[in-house]
Amino acid sequence: MPLETLPVLDYSRLAAGAEEASRFREDLRNAMHEVGFLYLAGHGVPQSLTDAMLDVSRRFFELSEEQKLAVENVHSPQFRGYTRVGGELTDGEVDWREQIDIGVEREAIEPGPGVADYWRLEGANLWPDALPEMRDIVSEWTRQLSTISLTLLRALAVSLGAPEDTFDEAFAARAFPLLKVVRYPGESDPEPKQGVGSHRDGGVLTLLLVEPGKGGLQVDYQGQWIDAPQVPGTFVVNIGEMLELATNGYLKATLHRVISPLRGTDRISLPFFYNPALDATMPQLALSPEFLADARGLSVDPTNSPILETYGDNALRYRFRAHPNVVAVHHADLLKR
Repeated sequence: MPLETLPVLDYSRLAAGAEEASRFREDLRNAMHEVGFLYLAGHGVPQSLTDAMLDVSRRFFELSEEQKLAVENVHSPQFRGYTRVGGELTDGEVDWREQIDIGVEREAIEPGPGVADYWRLEGANLWPDALPEMRDIVSEWTRQLSTISLTLLRALAVSLGAPEDTFDEAFAARAFPLLKVVRYPGESDPEPKQGVGSHRDGGVLTLLLVEPGKGGLQVDYQGQWIDAPQVPGTFVVNIGEMLELATNGYLKATLHRVISPLRGTDRISLPFFYNPALDATMPQLALSPEFLADARGLSVDPTNSPILETYGDNALRYRFRAHPNVVAVHHADLLKR
């Protein structure tokens, strides 16, 4: 049967009594098995915080080119900061977007013998001087979305017959969430142009907020592209490759892409990637025979690159593919290897 839109689930059902919570977990599992994407309503993030996040995002992109380039990611060994239009690649093609990448703030770890390469990704963010309030708004956004994400992971674990805290250890001490604040300038005229190329997310769970009234996201379902426009009051939630790996493909990391808006318009998008510690390996769930029979094995990566067991190895590989300019400046020694 063709799918016309993504499933919609109400997160508040988890707090509506044991029976309703159990039904929510079942619906969550089924959606992430069949589609790998859903709309999440009833999440409890205050509208005032959402408005503040969208407002400060748009004001960032209204800064002068000089101000934005002062925090360009070529200044960051951790691949943080601003990426100008055309400065990132997906599926080998140029993405038509500008963005700022913001991660968790920690002390940088010096490379050296016995230090895994992926620890180079830990460090500081680059914040624009003209928007001092951006740090606090983003920090609160990250805190609230991390709580929702971990709660969803616990619900998925229970729905698959595993202990609720199965995934906690991978996230508890050094979770590595990443927020991208993205602007897509309109390039479709009217032939569709690539905003972001076809890909699967490499982490565990993604929560996406899009500006009201905007579309462009498309999700692959059984070989057909389904439009996933913004639905008021919801996040788009999808599975990443590390969660697919943990369930031998029972939960599905789904191909998706973004079509550039029409010329004369643009679109603000806030994908939040909830990822484990860089040195974490996702626990392999012991699925019951019922679920094991429907586990598809791992999806084929569009680049034919295998999903690596340690999250940091995957994260570093994705950065290398997407931002070769940063690699050339800060990580030339790894290229030689």
